[in-house]
Amino acid sequence: MESYETEKEQGYQNSARQETASEMTVGNWLITMLIMIIPVVNIVMLFIWGFGNPDPRRNYARASLIWMAISIVLVVIFYGALMALFFSFSSY
Repeated sequence: MESYETEKEQGYQNSARQETASEMTVGNWLITMLIMIIPVVNIVMLFIWGFGNPDPRRNYARASLIWMAISIVLVVIFYGALMALFFSFSSY
């Protein structure tokens, strides 16, 4: 009797796990890539996927936001150095 109840509980846990971690199909990934093409919408959707309800795209969204932040910091440093170089030559 105990084994039946244990199997029933484990089956319930496995079915719950499968529902929360649903796999994305190729069509879902194509729609995701299409959304990533649209300016401004892509950033909003990355925040929704990354920090909203559990979603299979959560890690992808968080990784994309981290790479965007790193890119912005590097661009600011590059253009800051370029402007400093430009103004240092223009003072003569």
